Amino acid sequence: MRLVFLAFAFLLVPVMAATQEVRTPSHCIALADQIDGARYIQRASHNVEVAPETVRIHYIAHASFLLRTAGGLNMVTDFTGFVGNVPMIPDVITMNHAHETHWTAFPDPAIPHVLPGWGEEFGQGIDHRVDLGEVLVRNVSTDIRSQWSGVEENGNSIFIFEVAGLCIGHLGHLHHEPSAEQYAAIGRLDVVMAAVDGGMTVDLPTMMRIISRLKSSIVIPMHWFGEFTLDAFLTGMRDEFQVVEVGGPSLDVSVDRLPARPTIMVLRPEWLREEGE
Repeated sequence: MRLVFLAFAFLLVPVMAATQEVRTPSHCIALADQIDGARYIQRASHNVEVAPETVRIHYIAHASFLLRTAGGLNMVTDFTGFVGNVPMIPDVITMNHAHETHWTAFPDPAIPHVLPGWGEEFGQGIDHRVDLGEVLVRNVSTDIRSQWSGVEENGNSIFIFEVAGLCIGHLGHLHHEPSAEQYAAIGRLDVVMAAVDGGMTVDLPTMMRIISRLKSSIVIPMHWFGEFTLDAFLTGMRDEFQVVEVGGPSLDVSVDRLPARPTIMVLRPEWLREEGE
């Protein structure tokens, strides 16, 4: 009887394992090879079904993006408490407190994973490593440095999402070029959201140098104040990066759609809203 029970239990193991969400391994901490036959990213609406091994990126506003997975997980960066007129409770929110446009002191208590980019004590920093099966969310702490020489060590975080074989990084309200140790902790990013205001965060030459070193396949500008600011960044990067005006707020990204040449994808921010509104 015992042998029969053990045999039955053994047969259950692969069935149970098959029901668990499995994350496709990423290459954040390794150099990615060239991908043959890569295609451009597809424009997409934020609230339709996401294809397998794909991430939908929707630029909400300022530095807030919705990242949506094929498994239905919704993650919002630099969450301020409002994403639009949709009844959505994100599964994960990340925040940075350099300015009130990057965080809220009163996130909805129904949000399962609230990830501040700073520690409970001034200058303490924080370490996040949230494994949701389909997605791993982690951070690298950086300093907040004001133009008046004030410094809050480890007050900002670069958040990294490892999902669908991709490494997607959000630089947050970055105030300085990462150190060698921080670059190593960040790893190789396929997609990076970068603040390109040139004043409130790092200056444009520094941000351009950071982006060049990260060698991401896709760069999404954020935190820009008008076309003049955005154009200054694009002009400075055109020799090294192709520039694509997406013409909307959303993209679908997958490993097999990464562009062969590093590309800046310009998204136009738009609050989330129900389809047809």
